[in-house]
Amino acid sequence: MALISVKNLVKEYKTYDRREGLSGAFLDLFKRDYKTLRAVDDISFDIERGEMVGYIGANGAGKSTTIKMLCGVLYPTSGNIVIDGRVPVVDREAHVRNIGAVFGQRSQLWWDLAAGESLRLLGRIYGVERSEFDARMAEFEDVLKLKDFLKTPTRKLSLGQKMRCELAASLIHNPKIVFLDEPTIGLDVAVKQSIRDFVKRINQERGVTVILTTHDLRDIEELCSRVFIIDKGKQVFDGTLDKLREKATDFAQLTFTLTHEFQKDWTPEGLPQTGVQWKAKGAGLTAILSKTAPPRTDVIRAVLDTFGAEIEDIKIDEPGIEHIVSKIYEGTN
Repeated sequence: MALISVKNLVKEYKTYDRREGLSGAFLDLFKRDYKTLRAVDDISFDIERGEMVGYIGANGAGKSTTIKMLCGVLYPTSGNIVIDGRVPVVDREAHVRNIGAVFGQRSQLWWDLAAGESLRLLGRIYGVERSEFDARMAEFEDVLKLKDFLKTPTRKLSLGQKMRCELAASLIHNPKIVFLDEPTIGLDVAVKQSIRDFVKRINQERGVTVILTTHDLRDIEELCSRVFIIDKGKQVFDGTLDKLREKATDFAQLTFTLTHEFQKDWTPEGLPQTGVQWKAKGAGLTAILSKTAPPRTDVIRAVLDTFGAEIEDIKIDEPGIEHIVSKIYEGTN
């Protein structure tokens, strides 16, 4: 049985268009043109124990709404959610003891308390034994480098320091599932990497299931083997990163470095043309392969036959995930 099972999940909001000006506000008191906004539109998925799943989409796609329903914060309009045998909104107290959540724009730390005091208070709330708390804090201080600012009030922490404390706060009670909603938003490269390394570690060593929403697709590439894409509330993709890459129009790029520079009027005579776009600049020759291109080994062999010993280096690049996701959005639009 899947750890997380979501079936035909729908979340609707009732809203209305506000009229402009004072007279418009007055009219809105008596008559409003209501409309129904469907933020999540009939999505279904299962997540197994120990999986790390990237949940991505544009702003307003419905990612955070889904996470809040999985956490038990929002009631679904329709559909079913079962997590570890529980319905989040029904068995919420038991449910939250087994989950951790980090919302990049919401804090679970007390603003005026020192970061260490906030973590200690959360440990008390979750009933964590003192020995377990001390062991986890030692791990957090080692991996997340918290020691230098645990005595600093939350309001004085930098964004990177606060996010590392938020991660510790979400894991202080050793949850089975962690929801990370934009955990690296606004952080510098070094802090992002330390958070990625920490998430990998808790997944590998503790078997923690991770659901990650982010706009930084580098997080997805480094952490997740499976990707779920939502657009305007609808599910548009659910599968592995390899299957996602197969959806790209341009699925590989070959770059050859030669001993001489190309002339401006050079043409790729004698080289494969079907499904291959050739670009020559300086001493570099690039072949962009689409799905209709010959196998890349045939393209490489053709270039070797044409240029022979003039080739100094060959580089093969797979398409970046940003490129692939943009292609999927182009298809859905």
